[in-house]
Amino acid sequence: MSAARAQPFSWPVRVYYEDTDAGGVVYYANYLAYMERARTEWLRALGFEQPQLAASHGVLFVVRAVAIDYLRPSRFNDSLQVTVEVVNVGGSRIRFLQRVLRDDEDIARAEVDVVCVDTGSLRPARMPREMREKMETTGIGTGN
Repeated sequence: MSAARAQPFSWPVRVYYEDTDAGGVVYYANYLAYMERARTEWLRALGFEQPQLAASHGVLFVVRAVAIDYLRPSRFNDSLQVTVEVVNVGGSRIRFLQRVLRDDEDIARAEVDVVCVDTGSLRPARMPREMREKMETTGIGTGN
């Protein structure tokens, strides 16, 4: 018998007027901001705050690469869900699959590579052990 796959972490986002362009649709770069917020909230749900990781472990997380597909427009006042799912974890890298949904309809989908770096040198650093363990034991957003 196989274990049920956990749901991706999900964070609600409301589209504000300031998020839209002259055509009345969400400006494409704002989807990246929505995804960033969702990853921050995913990390918080694991029990980690970015300033604390920097202070106690001397690390921060930076986006290394993004591959995004814009599938449908969204407009002012839409209620969206932004998901975070861990696809792969390395020593210093996490690959996420993120989706922006309106109801069950995909609006945008992205693969995002985030790298853990040393706060001083900004060179790759190993992810804190506690963080890896928390991802493994909670399954929040890991698809486990």
